[in-house]
Amino acid sequence: MQQELDLFTIMPEDKIPGKGKILISEPFLPDTFFNRSIVYLTDHTLQGSVGFILNKKIDLKLSAAIEGFDDWDEELSMGGPVAPDTLHYLHNKGDLIPNSVLVGENIFWGGDIDSIRDLISSGKIKKSQIRFFLGYSGWSAGQLERELKENSWVIAKVNPEIVMNNRGNDTWKRVLRSFKNKYRMWAEFPDSPEMN
Repeated sequence: MQQELDLFTIMPEDKIPGKGKILISEPFLPDTFFNRSIVYLTDHTLQGSVGFILNKKIDLKLSAAIEGFDDWDEELSMGGPVAPDTLHYLHNKGDLIPNSVLVGENIFWGGDIDSIRDLISSGKIKKSQIRFFLGYSGWSAGQLERELKENSWVIAKVNPEIVMNNRGNDTWKRVLRSFKNKYRMWAEFPDSPEMN
């Protein structure tokens, strides 16, 4: 007897969150912010989790959002629905930016904004080495675990290049297509099940 493949049940080993891992939303997650999103977790403890959506750009340049970044015309990303008027950043220059927090594999979170401004104005940091976000994604104690039990997210480790350089809306599909398991098929599902 052939075993039926359940495309929407996430395997237990793909439900273990942790700092430095990504959350990949299931194809039909009915949430405006998190639909077809990839979230990089920068913190995960018993008290809750924090992360940043990697694949949702905002039609707003950093130079227009904050003073002192006049020559930086990179678009901001939407980090999540929490505190959308706050600026956050991920980078791989922890050795040059004081007060940075190592998340994993040469990815740092935060740090001294004046140092970042100086590094940018002196050309010592490139666009591929830092990302800016408005707001963040946050889960209170137990909230993410409940969402994982509901099969809302797959958890994976990815190359730091995915975190730093994949900013477009197609990132969700491209990451899923790189898998060698059933989740690869999710990338081909239409945006809405009715469009099948």
